[in-house]
Amino acid sequence: MKVQFPKRGFERQEYASRVKKAQKVLLDRKLQAILISSEADIRYFTGFMTQFWQSPTRPWFVIILPDGPPVAVIPSIGVHLMESCYVSRIHSWSSPDKEDDGISLLLKVLKQNLDSEQAKIGLLMGRETSFRAPLKDILSIIAPETNLQVFDVTTEIQHIRMIKSKSEIDKLKFVCGLVSDVFDELPNWILTGMPLSELFRTFKINALKFGVDDVSYLVGAAGQGGYFDIIAPPNDRKLENGDVFMLDTGCVWDGYFSDFDRNFALNYASDQAIEAHQKLIDATDAAINSIKPGVTSSKDIFSTMSEVLYPNRDNSGNESNEVGRLGHGLGTQLTEPPSHTEWDETIILPGMVLTIEPSIIYGKQNFLMVAEENIIVKEREIEYLSRPRSRELKIIV
Repeated sequence: MKVQFPKRGFERQEYASRVKKAQKVLLDRKLQAILISSEADIRYFTGFMTQFWQSPTRPWFVIILPDGPPVAVIPSIGVHLMESCYVSRIHSWSSPDKEDDGISLLLKVLKQNLDSEQAKIGLLMGRETSFRAPLKDILSIIAPETNLQVFDVTTEIQHIRMIKSKSEIDKLKFVCGLVSDVFDELPNWILTGMPLSELFRTFKINALKFGVDDVSYLVGAAGQGGYFDIIAPPNDRKLENGDVFMLDTGCVWDGYFSDFDRNFALNYASDQAIEAHQKLIDATDAAINSIKPGVTSSKDIFSTMSEVLYPNRDNSGNESNEVGRLGHGLGTQLTEPPSHTEWDETIILPGMVLTIEPSIIYGKQNFLMVAEENIIVKEREIEYLSRPRSRELKIIV
């Protein structure tokens, strides 16, 4: 059956809506501009999507003003593409420049668009943000002589991005469906004796054949009875009967990520591995059953999973969450806020796309196992974006 692909890109009104929400932040905080420089934020507010971000050579700047589309201050190499995006004006310079890589131009444009001597601008300064410029240039921007007062707008901008539009959700559903199909096909591959590195290549090839744009993230591990590492690149060790292995992937379609994993065993698995997987799914189910608008990442999602995974956590130092969090947000980045931790007080709202990612340590060898699903929070229900796995560990024979 031929796959029906969603429409790529967004209507201009989608970007206008996003920018208006940021402009409300300007009004509420009595600021005159928001300055952004990261790939994810510039793409979110303008639609500027390119793999050229993989080169760290050039800085890119976008200014959100109280009215109208944003203003871009960018290297000249990006002007043609930026002209097709949601911006009002483009200022450019020849980059890279040895002495002044766009900073004087940026400050000039800011001064032209800001009315007062002591202009107040918003920057993203908090957790999971970045300002993509050399430190010396960042210091030049915030130096006292520029007369720019900077204020942190991380919370407000991250909240805007957390709530996904219908068009965003359609893209996320689509890429998660493609990756679910790839995982469903995996047991049909010839696996025994296959090096883990070849398994990774085969997964990437099949994901591309199924229709994803890129396999930006693929990690995993394998070992007799279990594995210990969930972020390593593959090695050339050949898969053997009795291995438990996991692949965790972030595939991309039209700029939106899937992010979930699957665990498998070859020919047989220990009772401990089987029980560990069952507990992970029980924790996943408990978390999803607890989610509704108004709950929090910490007190509800994280605590609910912890109670299933580590029932003796408060009474024994032997049980703890080794990974640090049990899921996160998902969208134009592989991981986005919120984080399901004991300290993240984010209130869950309709339109949020989340990963539910419990992990557990099991057995005398202290094997690590992790499971992950992608969901969308709706007004009255939770919908899986990834195709949920069985409670039973998949044993390939």
